[in-house]
Amino acid sequence: MKNFIQAGVNVDCIAPYAVASGAGFLDGAEFAVASTDAALGAPVVGVTRGMFTLPKAAVAVVRKTIAYWDNTAKVVTNVSSGNTKIGIFQAAAASNVASVAVKLIPTI
Repeated sequence: MKNFIQAGVNVDCIAPYAVASGAGFLDGAEFAVASTDAALGAPVVGVTRGMFTLPKAAVAVVRKTIAYWDNTAKVVTNVSSGNTKIGIFQAAAASNVASVAVKLIPTI
């Protein structure tokens, strides 16, 4: 196929702020996890599919429910209002737990 570019799992992004390897971020409307450290405005390969441990807001979450990215606090949450849907929580977590596994499911 002459028009195939790539599978789209690891994509070229521009860091919207300084990101550390393993940190989540939004590049426009696309959520990704940084594969390396990157400075603000620097190119970085973002991973858009897979399962990652991500920092979590101080809310209790239920396993196999929708996970959203709070781009202001840079954490996952179960609150949809004003946040971007990024995937599914793979485990339940109490409000005092700082991180949780999330399976990324790209959506538009």
